Amino acid sequence: MPIRTARTAWNGTLEQGAGQVELSSSGAATFDVSFPRRAADDAEGVTSPEELIAAAHSACFAMQFSADIAAAGGTPEQIEVTADVTLGPDPAGGFRIPRIALTVTGYASGLDEAGFKAAAESAKAGCPVSKALASVAEITLAVTFES
Repeated sequence: MPIRTARTAWNGTLEQGAGQVELSSSGAATFDVSFPRRAADDAEGVTSPEELIAAAHSACFAMQFSADIAAAGGTPEQIEVTADVTLGPDPAGGFRIPRIALTVTGYASGLDEAGFKAAAESAKAGCPVSKALASVAEITLAVTFES
């Protein structure tokens, strides 16, 4: 099985330092990271671990969902997945991810709304990134079927 690698180079303290995350396996991109932007409402063009988790979760979910739609006898026609990852304080100290909200919109030929929603629930349980994030206290799923 493949191994994917990302590398982060960091300089300075947590509060005044900054770094860059490189998607090493693909060479697709390098992104700036900093804690002040991570903890702020406006990212100002700087990414965060939470945004990268959101990207991984939405992409993984979309792939698993398309497989689960096909397994249910449908054909995925249009799927859009958004993952909102929340960073919050940890009662034990520091920070944690208390919540991830997945939002799915789309349609699949050969499935009705109930089948579409069932495939989405199956994808939520079966997506490898969902499994890796099992310690997140709450992962919600909102599904909109467009017929």
